[in-house]
Parts: sequence; structure tokens; C-alpha cells
Amino acid sequence: MSKFNRRDFIRWSAGITLASGSLGFPGLLLAATRKVVIVGGGVGGCTAAKYLRKLDPNVEVTLIETKKAYTSCFMSNEVLSGDRTLESLTFDYEGLKRHGVNIVIDRVTAIDPAKKSVATESGETFAYDACVVSPGVDFKWDAIEGYNAEVSETIPHAWFAGPQTQTLRNQIESMPEGGKVIIVAPPNPYKCPPGPYERAAQIAMYCKHHKPKAKILILDPKDRFSKQGLFRQGWSKLYGFGTENSMIEWVGAAGGGTVEAIDPSTRTLQAEIEEFQADVINIIPPQKAGKVAFASDLVEGDWCPVDKLTFESTRHPDVYVLGDASSAAKMPKSAYAANSQAKVAAAAIVARFNGQSPGEPTFVNTCYSILGEEHGISVAAVYTLNRESNTILPIKGAGGLSPMDASEAQRKREVSYAHSWFKNVIDDMMG
Repeated sequence: MSKFNRRDFIRWSAGITLASGSLGFPGLLLAATRKVVIVGGGVGGCTAAKYLRKLDPNVEVTLIETKKAYTSCFMSNEVLSGDRTLESLTFDYEGLKRHGVNIVIDRVTAIDPAKKSVATESGETFAYDACVVSPGVDFKWDAIEGYNAEVSETIPHAWFAGPQTQTLRNQIESMPEGGKVIIVAPPNPYKCPPGPYERAAQIAMYCKHHKPKAKILILDPKDRFSKQGLFRQGWSKLYGFGTENSMIEWVGAAGGGTVEAIDPSTRTLQAEIEEFQADVINIIPPQKAGKVAFASDLVEGDWCPVDKLTFESTRHPDVYVLGDASSAAKMPKSAYAANSQAKVAAAAIVARFNGQSPGEPTFVNTCYSILGEEHGISVAAVYTLNRESNTILPIKGAGGLSPMDASEAQRKREVSYAHSWFKNVIDDMMG
């Protein structure tokens, strides 16, 4: 990491977490009970629920989620290599219950900012003093002709960890030796910017041992992507990238990598310049905020505008939008970004309940990618808020990329760090 070593970064980011999780509000026990309803049980929603209760045990927190358990998208590419199971990524909400969070398994249909209430599919209504919305992303199904939700059951996106992840894994296992996998990457912005490229490496990791003549082609509507230099270096070292025998090939926008249509019956993709066929196709469509954000009038364009001091919606007061659905540039749409944003929002909500101004936020993000059994890379950053422009900006010199000249031992440690980081994030949001 440039100008800032990993130990310093972890110490600093832990300090930020501690500070945002232990702010003092001396009058809390005397305050009237306030109600917070949280929509979405992913990283943002769970972290906000836990830290609201930690900051103010008097706040009544209800989290509404459609699934009975959370399955982590981050680290789910390891299912494709066989290094991890879906079960190892799946966690119940018992930890949040122990913090006093009321868990409701239901689907939110709409948020009414005027009545300050949340309606669910089962017909229940929940009143709130503050509502936290962390709906994740939805897909723009009309972006690629011939691709839709129904087709995705056989030509999976696997961008939400779950059954489609297993479907994609099964298809890779079942393809013939010498078979071809095509990954269609999405345009910016989308959740988990390094995800498609780590996915290619994880599939190659499996194929290297079990189908060594296989080929993985990434068709990309972009000419640059997250951690590009580190990915290309790792692909070269592990899978021969850049040579005639490379297992991985990447075609960017300039080379005709933008996919326009698919014929599911023949597994044929039509790109700008030529057609491509494959045994296995993984299309990750362009993305937008989750459905409930549109149903609740929280969006402008594809994403939800927020006051980045608090993550309160600029469209409706007392509604806070976290994570992938929010317009939080220059923070990426990532799990750790959502975790950081949730703590800022929780502190701001409790401050407002107690008649106080929100503190100056500091945000942190880190992202690991595992390219091989002993080859990991990462990016990390600490961010501050420019109040005048309402823009989140990285602090110069804080964080950075894994060094290009890292030793094999360092790359191996990055894999260990990635697994520890995963456990720590899950514990921080749900433990």
C-alpha cells in the first residue's frame, strides 16, 4: 500500500469504527422511545440496526427483510472455484435479535414519507421516526436484447449470492474439457467493481486443476476496471494472460467488448464487432437502485441522492439510504462502504433524536480479491466529506493498492487477510 502500510490502515480504520460506534449521548435513557424501521437485511441494513441499538438502547429498531437468512455476496466467487460453499456464506439474524432488533420476514412494498410508515406485502404497517433503506441493486433487464429475468435462470447473472451462484458453479463443472466460459461485465456504476474480474480468476483457478484447456473470455463495455494492473499481473502469473496459451482473455470497449444481444437457444452473444458462443455464459447486467427505492420515490435517474453528511435522502426527510442504492461517489458500491455508511447514518439519527448536530463523518473502504490459492490483492481508502460540494473524497495517502512488486509471501498473506476481513465484517454487522 502506497505511503500507508496495512497495519497503520487497519489501526486507523478500526479507530474510525470504534469512534462511530461509541459516541456518547448522555441523555439517552431519559428520551422518549423512538422508532426506526430498516428496509433490507444486507450489510448496510444489519450494520445500521446493530449500531443504532449500541448507540441508544432506547431506540426501537425493526428490520424488515424478505429472506430468513443473509447470504454474503462478497467472497461468493469462491463458490465457483470450489473453495467455499453457499452454506459458509449464509448467516441467520439471531445476533441482531440479541442486540434487541425486531426481525420481520416480509417484503416491503412502499414507504410513505408523509405518513412516516412502511407497508409490507402481508398487509402490515410500521410507523417510524426514521427509516433506513438499504435495498441493494436491481437490473436493467432491457439493456441486452434477449436477456431477462426468466432467461437468467439458465444463463445466470449470479450477482446475488444464492441459487444462481450454485447454478453457475454446476455449469462450469459440467462443461466439456476445452470448453469456453464468457463473462459479460456491466458498465459503471455497479456493485462490487472488482467482482467480474475476480470471478474470471476463480473460475480459472478451478479450470486449471480440472479443465486445463478451458478458456474464459471477459466481454467488457469499459476500457478500464478496478485494480486493473494487479489483475492483469496476477492473471499473467497464474493463467498465462497475454500469451497464446492464456486461459483468460479480456476484450474491452475499444476492442468490441460491448454486448448488445443474446440468443439463449444457441448461447450466442452479439457484440459490436462480432458474435461469440460459449458453453457457459455469465451475464452481469447494468444496474440501478433496488425496486423499493423506485416504489418509494427515492431515486433520481438510477440511484438515490443523499446528503452525504448523514445519508438522509434529499427527496424525503427522515429517510436514509445506504449502500449500493445511494449516490455516494467517490465511494465504490461495496459491502465495506455500506458498513461504513451505516455507522455514519446511525450516529446521525441518534444525534437528531437527541437534538444534536451530526458529527463530521469519515468513511473507510477496503476490498480484497483472490486470484489464486496463494494470490490475493486489495485496495483500501479512507474518505472525507467535502461539505460544499456534498462529495465524498479519498484522503490522499490514506490507503492504496497492493504493491505491484509484492513478494509471493505478501500475496499469500493477502489471501489470509481476505478471509479474516470477511469474518470481521460479518461479525461487525451481525455478531
